[in-house]
Amino acid sequence: MREIVLDTETTGFEPGEGDRIVEIGAVELWNHLPTGQIYHQYINPERSMPASAFEVHGLGDEFLADKPVFRDIAQAFVEFVGDAKLVIHNASFDMKFLNAELGWLKRPAIPMARAVDTLAIARKKFPGSPASLDALCRRFGVDNSGREKHGALLDSELLAEVYLELVGGRQPDFALAVSIEGQSTESGEAWRPRPRPKPLPAQITEAEQSAHADFVAQLGDDAVWKKFG
Repeated sequence: MREIVLDTETTGFEPGEGDRIVEIGAVELWNHLPTGQIYHQYINPERSMPASAFEVHGLGDEFLADKPVFRDIAQAFVEFVGDAKLVIHNASFDMKFLNAELGWLKRPAIPMARAVDTLAIARKKFPGSPASLDALCRRFGVDNSGREKHGALLDSELLAEVYLELVGGRQPDFALAVSIEGQSTESGEAWRPRPRPKPLPAQITEAEQSAHADFVAQLGDDAVWKKFG
């Protein structure tokens, strides 16, 4: 299963009021494991950067002046994400901007159904607890010491680690609960296999057993089967 953990930085909160995307960062996962494939792009928003947005991500007009505009990177972005699920923290915000940018170019929108919102997952799993990316990094022991400002690639890398913890850790398929005598124990607790209450029936037929016995008899007294049988 291919998933893309994604984050954007923007000039503000509303594309309908002229705000634009200025950075996209994305990390590829395959079966919940990072592949090492990333997408990272700074984008010229073709407008000035508000001071409030600059305080968040530190991307100013001078830095973005020589970067490509969205129409020049749209195809490469669409090809990278393909038809994968998009794992996003507060997905409605990023999807709103991505689809606005695509819409202005008369490109198809990305269906909201493809988005996996880690903010919603965290709020459901830890009701009443802080669910920001920083708070979740602290909860799961993810090192975010390099996050002095928001950055799309760094945030997507941190979110990938947080997402794996939210869905059950580095090996989510093994995060199973075992029911013993009506009590539920998580996979992290001690568990010991027990003998089968009834042995499995033999799969070999009588004719096969007889043929095997005849074959072993022809091998002589040193046959391995006679020593360990």
